[in-house]
Amino acid sequence: MKLLRRIPTPVWLLAPALLFVAAMALFPLGSALVLSFRQWRLTKSTEPGPFIGLENYTLLFTDDPEFLESLWATFVFVTSDVVATLAVALGAALLLRRAGRVNSLARVLLILPFVMSPALIGISFRFFLNPEFGIAQFLIGQVVPALHGKVWLADRTLAMAAVVASDVWHWAPYMTLVILGGLASIPAETEEAARVDGASAWAVFRDVTLPQLLPVLGIVLVLKTVFALKAFDTIFTLTNGGPGTSTQTLAYFVYHTAFNYYDMGYAAAAAWVLTALLLALSGYYLRLVFRKR
Repeated sequence: MKLLRRIPTPVWLLAPALLFVAAMALFPLGSALVLSFRQWRLTKSTEPGPFIGLENYTLLFTDDPEFLESLWATFVFVTSDVVATLAVALGAALLLRRAGRVNSLARVLLILPFVMSPALIGISFRFFLNPEFGIAQFLIGQVVPALHGKVWLADRTLAMAAVVASDVWHWAPYMTLVILGGLASIPAETEEAARVDGASAWAVFRDVTLPQLLPVLGIVLVLKTVFALKAFDTIFTLTNGGPGTSTQTLAYFVYHTAFNYYDMGYAAAAAWVLTALLLALSGYYLRLVFRKR
């Protein structure tokens, strides 16, 4: 009892949340880590098999072309998605920065794409790009004649572009609001002083606004990278990893291995490769947020 009394009150208040995190995150992660060192195919046994050490990890990187292709697809998707989202969000934030009724209404409407289910977004884009009745496919074909009549989801490059576009459409509004908050924290006097000195609008943005906005852009960059690495719902409903394996990212590879091939140990190893990437990025994100200025 004396030991319990020595525990500070804040710890007691945090205890329920810590227990919930341990039950919902730490325990599954630990179980998956142990499973990644074992052999377990559901087609052969309903119980985990013997420990095989690092064999699953060795096979992933040395004898599995599909896994290596998923790593490349993940790199292409994450890079394109993060760059496009950051560019769109920064441009939209700069346009909506000024006060006004139209801008205020636009800021409210920005949250609508973000609150939509990623699975629903994937299904919607699948209809939009349908070669027979898709409105987006028709309009794009009118603007770019070379794409007229193209079956987007049957082309490796266009399918990846469709996945990236759907994810940008989902996340860019939220990131725009984050960047708007960063722009609001920039002292107006610094930009006004630059304008008084005769600096152009581009020079003010490049030399005054952007340097002060870099910490916020860094956080947006890391956050979007984490979200892109975890992307699954949109890919599942839009392309199902196809055509072939062109849009099969690492997250989709884990699902495909576990629930199509029923190789749970191998899938756990692939999942921990993805987890390691996410933990590294999350640690960097925390350093950005909590570092001393």
